[in-house]
Amino acid sequence: MAAPGAARKVIMLTVENLKVRYGMIEAIKGISFEVRDGEIVTLIGANGAGKTTTMHAISGLIKAAEGSITLDGKELTKIPAHKIVNLGLAQVPEGRRVFAQQTVEENLILGAYLRRDQGAIAKDIEDVYQTFPRLGERRTQPAGTLSGGEQQMLAMGRALMAKPSILLLDEPSMGLSPLLVSEIFQIIEEINQKGTTILLVEQNAKRALSIADRAYVLETGRITLTGTGEELARDERVRKAYLGG
Repeated sequence: MAAPGAARKVIMLTVENLKVRYGMIEAIKGISFEVRDGEIVTLIGANGAGKTTTMHAISGLIKAAEGSITLDGKELTKIPAHKIVNLGLAQVPEGRRVFAQQTVEENLILGAYLRRDQGAIAKDIEDVYQTFPRLGERRTQPAGTLSGGEQQMLAMGRALMAKPSILLLDEPSMGLSPLLVSEIFQIIEEINQKGTTILLVEQNAKRALSIADRAYVLETGRITLTGTGEELARDERVRKAYLGG
């Protein structure tokens, strides 16, 4: 979690009146939120609430029908996804999506495909291995032979190779054992503490709120609640709907 005083930090990402449509269906119905430099911000909500659609719209994988998305003052809605990466935004998609036939190290190199600083790339690969020691042990293994948790670590490490200022994480704990979930959330906090801002979509609302500076509740394409992670963890409506109590 970011240090006290994060609320006074500069706004990095702003989403204003975002609408996304699939044909005649309006999946995102005019949502607005912001992420400040150095924060962990989480979007929580039930399946089908629009969390992944929101992430895809921010990263350029889905076109916004209306609204504005700005990163450090630059409007993203008209920029192709591969150019958005160049502006300092990287997404770790739901379901990992590693390159199964490529080795762990080849996956990491592919994460830096837009960079030309070869010496720095080699150093950053070693930094990833420090953050995820198991990847270092398996650097020559095909990614498809890794466990689910290791593939999640690789997907995160690959995204970090783009040197993002903001990292979008979509369901990083999906399908993992409770022990691995704890490890992944600890690593997310470490990445944040090293200076990367994080926007997190997560079904495990309890864990997400425990590390979030601020949080938004998304329900059927609309934001219905917002507050600090601690405030929403105590909110009776959130507890009943998402925390099992």
